[in-house]
Amino acid sequence: MKKKNAVILHNQVGPDSPKDELDVLVQVEAVRCSLAELGYRVRVIPFSLDVGAALRALRRAEPLFVFNLVETVAGDGRLIHLAPALLDHLGLAYTGSGQEAIFVTSNKVLSKRLFRQAAIPTPPWLEAVPAHDAHWPGAGTFLLKSVWEHASNWFGDDSVVRAGNASELRGQLERKDRRGGFFAERYVEGREFNQAILAGECLPAAEMRFVDYPKDKLRIVDFRAKWEEDSFEYAHTQRGFDLPAADRPLVDELHALSRRCWESFGLAGYARVDFRVDAEGRPWVLEINTNPCLAPDGGFFAAAARAGLSFTGMVERIVEDCLKRRDGTRPQDGGADEPR
Repeated sequence: MKKKNAVILHNQVGPDSPKDELDVLVQVEAVRCSLAELGYRVRVIPFSLDVGAALRALRRAEPLFVFNLVETVAGDGRLIHLAPALLDHLGLAYTGSGQEAIFVTSNKVLSKRLFRQAAIPTPPWLEAVPAHDAHWPGAGTFLLKSVWEHASNWFGDDSVVRAGNASELRGQLERKDRRGGFFAERYVEGREFNQAILAGECLPAAEMRFVDYPKDKLRIVDFRAKWEEDSFEYAHTQRGFDLPAADRPLVDELHALSRRCWESFGLAGYARVDFRVDAEGRPWVLEINTNPCLAPDGGFFAAAARAGLSFTGMVERIVEDCLKRRDGTRPQDGGADEPR
């Protein structure tokens, strides 16, 4: 049988790119091997600000579909939607969410406003521009987060602050970045969960456990926990799927909220919803990650493997979702239950 053409599109990286961007090459190779195993002839195309070069390469490749692994453009997360915009312009089918969903979920402040409209609980926040304030959440501990970038790009020692009023907090925001690229989010003390979703179905929920953290150290998954292998945070932040039976109602709620995120934001293919759960057991959505990392040692595949899928099986499900959407059909609704 003649092999069909497929393209893997990824953000262009160089030897000086940071660890979190270089990781895309690991994903490219893993996905390439799986697509080849599934019978596709695969071409890998980097995507940069030279959009014309990518356009010409895509036209020459004549792919049945594009596996979109673009995470940034020129190292800037706010440009991530340019890749799906180009693919839409070319009329090409591609994996994962569309450009609108990618844009609104990449802008964390816009996402939080949409969470509120959809009655999805999210921690209170304060923006640098007063006219766009949410209600003042009250004195406490706040994380100064980048509007566009993931935690690996924004978190530093000056990102955790305490404030007693809105004026004080806004002053700290202005000192962090005068261009208004940050916002302040109320820190939720408690547990942290990641909920992976594959083709509309919730995979097993993962809890991020902060093992032997000092009492005065915030329990958050920051750059060190993700990428610095010799750090305390990396060694003591552990993912776990073995949740006690008493957590079943909580897991059901995480599934229901994740499903609401999927539908409200028009997600597709695969995604991950990050939660904090407070001392009263109430979940709060931190953010939605469209097209999360697919590295074989990453959290999304760990959840897929927990559901009984091989890496190639996971890739096949993502491609099937893409092709069904191209053909005007949707995958069978699996609800909020884990795959059988």
